[in-house]
Amino acid sequence: MLNLNQLLDPQYWSSLLASPWTAIVHLIDITLVIYITYNLSKSLAGTKIMTLIKGVFLFVLAQIAASLLGLQTISWLINQIMSYAVIAGVVIFAPEFRAMLEKMGRTTQIFSGPALSSEEALIQSLIKSVKYMGPRKIGALVAIERARTLHEYRATGISLNADVSGELLINIFIPNTPLHDGAVIIKENKVAVASAYLPLSDSAGISKEFGTRHRAAIGLSEVSDALVFVVSEETGSISIAVNGNFRHDLSLEEFEVSLRSHLISEHTRPASWWKRLGGQR
Repeated sequence: MLNLNQLLDPQYWSSLLASPWTAIVHLIDITLVIYITYNLSKSLAGTKIMTLIKGVFLFVLAQIAASLLGLQTISWLINQIMSYAVIAGVVIFAPEFRAMLEKMGRTTQIFSGPALSSEEALIQSLIKSVKYMGPRKIGALVAIERARTLHEYRATGISLNADVSGELLINIFIPNTPLHDGAVIIKENKVAVASAYLPLSDSAGISKEFGTRHRAAIGLSEVSDALVFVVSEETGSISIAVNGNFRHDLSLEEFEVSLRSHLISEHTRPASWWKRLGGQR
């Protein structure tokens, strides 16, 4: 184990660089310590354990100062206090340590599969909502903003800026609720607004069996690149409109395939293991 005299000895530092392999090993060692310390500090931020760590840090500084000044008795006393303080700290802060380890396990997903991408999470939420609303004939109109802005139409709705979830979409379109009449517009995987008004298509080729929701879906797809889907309140059927193209009476599987083809980039790839090592998605 290193002591202060070794750390202050120039020959010790020269020995660390005696060979390239030795230097690489020590570089890896230091990098691992920095990485562990960084992730540990992130996990401990805002917890009671930080108070304990600050106290331990002060004791370490005091011990270094005592060693430099040759205060052997104080240095020995600090060593004894720290030895018992660590044990006492583990007992006192056991719940916090458990929470810290759980948080680190969630943050560093080395041994788990890649986390869901935002596009995949959006698609699953949309499928969940349609799967519930279709059989119950709950009418819905949802527009997903893509490259071209829908600011003009978002301005007509009621701002929500909420995370997309199947439950939220279902609740918005439940009949006779304040937000069910109109369209939901999703922007950057957020429910930006509800109860928005969309432009109706003037096309004479639209069958009379389709109501206002379907005409609004087609109308928006004609003037933007948005993906718009409708759940019919008369039949419960699913329809999608993109770039003026309208597809009606889709099965749930066809609906999912269409969502994936338009919303998930071909270049999307799962995060590599070294990115998951740092908690990245």
